[in-house]
Amino acid sequence: MNEDDDLGALCAGAGRSLAEAERPVLERHGLSMWQYVVLSALAAGAAPSQLVLAQQIHYDKTRLIALLDALEAGGLVARQPDPADRRARVVRLTPEGIRRYAAVRAGIREVEERKLAGLAPEARRVLRSALAHLANSP
Repeated sequence: MNEDDDLGALCAGAGRSLAEAERPVLERHGLSMWQYVVLSALAAGAAPSQLVLAQQIHYDKTRLIALLDALEAGGLVARQPDPADRRARVVRLTPEGIRRYAAVRAGIREVEERKLAGLAPEARRVLRSALAHLANSP
């Protein structure tokens, strides 16, 4: 690596490497990466609607239904009519969803720790901050 390396290529390579290292953790818990993304978003609180959830995770709203159907069939999420708008569905984690998310999150943190083992705590903080900035900047 050198300072002239393309940032997009570096991020893509890092993403592929992390996804590959995390795949066994997800498989052990019977989840796909997108299902984990949904659980992660819902761990922060219920989504006021499926549309809002799709926007939060940057996922196609038409494909989200099948993803939620699978999570609901597995007892990990529940969808209930929004009392303020009966056409909308509030999506939240079930107790089993909370438990499964915590277990997967712990496994992913172990993977991250192995991947970041050569970096000092301050470098880890800077890396996370820089990646968050890149992910959230227009």
